[in-house]
Amino acid sequence: MEQFTEAGILALLGSGEYLDVMNEVDTYLLEARSGAVKESRVALLPTASGLEANGPNYWNGLGSSHFRRLGVKEVRATRILDHQSANDPEQVALLEGSNLTYFSGGDPQHVIESMRDSEAWRRIEAAYRGGMSLAGCSAGAMAMGGFTLAIRDIRAGQEPRWSRALGLVPHIVVFPHFDRMLHWMGEELQKRIIASAPEGCVLVGIDENTALVRTYEPRGDRPATWRIMGQQSVTLFTADVDPRVFQAGAEIEL
Repeated sequence: MEQFTEAGILALLGSGEYLDVMNEVDTYLLEARSGAVKESRVALLPTASGLEANGPNYWNGLGSSHFRRLGVKEVRATRILDHQSANDPEQVALLEGSNLTYFSGGDPQHVIESMRDSEAWRRIEAAYRGGMSLAGCSAGAMAMGGFTLAIRDIRAGQEPRWSRALGLVPHIVVFPHFDRMLHWMGEELQKRIIASAPEGCVLVGIDENTALVRTYEPRGDRPATWRIMGQQSVTLFTADVDPRVFQAGAEIEL
């Protein structure tokens, strides 16, 4: 899969971080710039689980084992768990020179609050613009969009409440684990969410064990090109348009 973009490759995952089901995606992200997995350097950010007692240790351990199995020799497991540590020079230094930076799952709002206006996010965004691959899974994927929706509030019967995210892809709102969400989200609720969405945003439902990978940046009037990788599908929702479902292997403009 070729890619022509000055920025790095961006992968938004519905679930499956650090599991064998994502070997194809992760290998592609590693090879996109360095050309060889064994020469890659990976930085792990368990920020989304920073409020969980053992979450960071779990994700760092799982990620380190996963990428070493793929052949990566240098895996840096950071302890960037909140806004303070996202400005810690020792932790920020672990991000330098990475070919791939990876945000695992947890609480999307905690990722956003930790990263916003931090030195870590400034370094990550600059490195991504310069060609570093970047991946976010579940909460990590949600944080990359323009806005997030408080899913737990919705499930509790409250009205949709939108919050600004990190805005790396400002026109996208990510719904991870989307195949599971469909089990409890009926048609009426879908319509309410779509109607309340911020103007100009596309709602993107990414199934579990599935990744939406940006391979071409926008150029002039041409939208970015994305490929669906993994096992399942991606669903796009926009106002006044029927939902569009794309299976793994499809390429879409978004």
